[in-house]
Amino acid sequence: MKSRRPLVWAGSAVLTLVLVVALFRISKLDLRVTLQQLRSVSLAAFSKLALLTAFHVYLSSLKWRTVDASLRHETESAPSRTMSFALTSTGVALGQVLPVQLSMSLARTMGTYFHGRAWKRGTGGTLFEQAFDVVIVAFLAIASGVTRLLRGGVTMWSFCALAALVLAFLASGVGVRLIRSLADTLAAKVPAPKSRLLLAFVNLQHSGFLDAGLARKLMLLSAARFVIQVLMAVQSAQAVGVSIPLWHFAASMPFVIIACVVVATPGGLGVNELSYATTLHMFGTPLNVGAQWALANRFLVASSCVVVAVCAISVLGLARIATAAGGAKIMQEE
Repeated sequence: MKSRRPLVWAGSAVLTLVLVVALFRISKLDLRVTLQQLRSVSLAAFSKLALLTAFHVYLSSLKWRTVDASLRHETESAPSRTMSFALTSTGVALGQVLPVQLSMSLARTMGTYFHGRAWKRGTGGTLFEQAFDVVIVAFLAIASGVTRLLRGGVTMWSFCALAALVLAFLASGVGVRLIRSLADTLAAKVPAPKSRLLLAFVNLQHSGFLDAGLARKLMLLSAARFVIQVLMAVQSAQAVGVSIPLWHFAASMPFVIIACVVVATPGGLGVNELSYATTLHMFGTPLNVGAQWALANRFLVASSCVVVAVCAISVLGLARIATAAGGAKIMQEE
């Protein structure tokens, strides 16, 4: 297994290079234009993007804390809100250079090491809460597909997207109850399954995951995160002076997110940009404009993620120092 890892990483790197070259050739990208766009970004515009990024991270952190509350034993401690935000922002920042499927789980698992059951709470909790992001974009991808198929515009996409979100919300509760019923039935028929997969499925009924209320809350938070992602895209476009309709971003983004989940490259590099350029073009944005924005967006979003992570880690460090200083002062007084 270990001997295959270098081949996987090498293949991922080669795929990234191929996708980047394809992006430049298909869209005739000009790096000088991108550099000019980035130089024109004002501090105010970047600050707005950083604030949206921070809120996006906060929603992700809130989702994880919600799941962790269901997984955590009474004897186990919970990471503070500040620490949860710092771990999440670190995962997002690492996601700019590591595959997005790995970065968040890695940061949270390491961060919960001293809080108990790091793999289940850090990795398991992260994969579970992120699954709802995938479900949301899958439903929205259907809305975008219908809109494109019928050659509709903003009104059709808005109606289809709203219907998709309602269906996703209803399906979350139904899906959880169905999985719980199947797990209960399997546990009754096979009390001691030998297969690890079957055993894991049976154990779901005791995991804290199978709660309809939890599923609906996570679905709403995932929908909110999607909205913030769209607003981040709009803000980065405004920052570099590119005019792309908001609904083009909203309709294209589900396909981009799914592509980044399915195709693993470092930070989604190549996949993200090529997917944005082609899907935006599919909804009416000129290919060169979409590609030029996607490249500038890469630098802006990556920078905002790093800024948010550095600020969060700094606040966490200062909080730890203040707590330690307060404890030492109490000990001296005693």
